[in-house]
Amino acid sequence: MLRALLSRELRDRADRIADAAPDGYDCFGGHPRGVEMALALTRPLYDAWFRVDSQGSEHLPAHGAAVIAANHSGTLPFDAMMLHADVVRRSSPPRSPRTVMDRFVPALPFYGTLVARGGGINGTRRNVEHVLESGHLLVVFPEGTKGIGKPFRDRYRLQAWRVGHVELAMRYRVPVIPTAIVGPEEQMPALFELHHVHPFGAPYLPIPLTPIPLPVRYHIRYGAPMALHEDYDGDPRDPEILQDAALRVKARVQALIDEGLAARRGVFR
Repeated sequence: MLRALLSRELRDRADRIADAAPDGYDCFGGHPRGVEMALALTRPLYDAWFRVDSQGSEHLPAHGAAVIAANHSGTLPFDAMMLHADVVRRSSPPRSPRTVMDRFVPALPFYGTLVARGGGINGTRRNVEHVLESGHLLVVFPEGTKGIGKPFRDRYRLQAWRVGHVELAMRYRVPVIPTAIVGPEEQMPALFELHHVHPFGAPYLPIPLTPIPLPVRYHIRYGAPMALHEDYDGDPRDPEILQDAALRVKARVQALIDEGLAARRGVFR
C-alpha cells in the first residue's frame, strides 16, 4: 500500500537500496524495505508541505563512510526527517544514511520503531562507530536538543557545538559534510518548555504555538567535504584539536545557513 504512494523514481531508489542491503533486520532494527516506508510516509511533507529545495548534493560521497553534520531546530524533529529523506532522494547512487536520534526516541510508542526501520539509530558511541566502520553515511546534529529547543529570538544562531563528530571523522579518516537547513526555525515556535515533565525520558516537554508545523519552505544546502583527518597531525583525541576542528565545522555550517537565508525571500530576521 505504501509503495503505491511513491513515484517511479523513488520506487527505483528504494529498490536499489534494498537490493544492496542484507536480508532481514540489521543490528539497529532497520529493514531493507524500511527506506521505502520512510520515503512514502515523508513524501507528502517533503513535496507538498515543506517543498524541500536541495542544493549541493554532489558533495555527498558515492561510496564509503562520511559524517553529515547539520544544524538542528524547529521544536519537533521534522528537519531530521526531511534531511534523511533528502539524502536518500539526492545521493548518487542512492544511499540510505544512518541518522542519529535522541536517546529517548526509541522509547516512543510506534514512532521509535518506525524511525529505526527507516535508518534511525540510537546515538551511542559504539553504534556510530559501527556505522562508520561499515562504510555508511552518518547524519549527526552537533547542537543536540539545545538546537531544536532554542528560543525564536536565537533562530539560525548555532548553539553549543559538540565535538564528537569531528573526533569520529578524524579517527576513521572520513570526510565531514557540513550541512545547513533553512526553514525549520519558523515552523513551530515554542511558547514555553516544561522542564519538570519528561515524557518517555525526553529532557523537557515543548509547548508549541501551533499544533502542527507551519508550511514553511525548507532549503537544504550541502557544503564541500572537509578532510579534517588531513588537516591535523596530532592525536584526534586531543581536546584542543577537537575544539578547533569542531569550530571550523560550525563556522562552515553557519556560513551555509547565512547563504541560505540571503538567498530565500521573506526571510525572518
